[in-house]
Amino acid sequence: MLHPLTKIAPKQRKAIFWTLFGITILLMLALGLLGGPLNTPQAPYGIVSFELAGDVQKSTAMVASWEIGARSLAGFNLGLDYLYMVVYSTTIAMACLWSGELISRQGYPGARLGPPLAWGQWGAALFDALENAILLAILLGGVGGPWPMLARICALLKFGLIFIGLVYSFLGVIVWFSRR
Repeated sequence: MLHPLTKIAPKQRKAIFWTLFGITILLMLALGLLGGPLNTPQAPYGIVSFELAGDVQKSTAMVASWEIGARSLAGFNLGLDYLYMVVYSTTIAMACLWSGELISRQGYPGARLGPPLAWGQWGAALFDALENAILLAILLGGVGGPWPMLARICALLKFGLIFIGLVYSFLGVIVWFSRR
């Protein structure tokens, strides 16, 4: 199962990866700083609490706990997250591919997992995009019913795929260090 990122010339991969990694960290920090005012007793983890609320009562209570300025920040945070999705998913996808190559060269099992896990990172971004669309609709007061639960399911799938991709990437780092 090939992944489009494998078509990047090997000489360019390193520079592209580290550039994306740097942008990922900068966006993560920016989202964290912007999300600070969203931490309330109803939403102790800010936007993450909102993502995982799972029902209308909880999500409504979270939105109500945010002042008007914080609600605007929540909307901006969710919008900026669309850029973050592209960057983090591609960064982790490249790391999965790199790890698969390293694991393959060393003859360890699991080398073939790199491309599917790279695709999984783009799947995580799609779940993230759907989740954010739902959260924006909730934030604007437009949806109830099953939508908060659907946002929660998308968030859990997203976090699961990201976690698996990061674990696999760290295995690649361990293999890389063990070669040295």
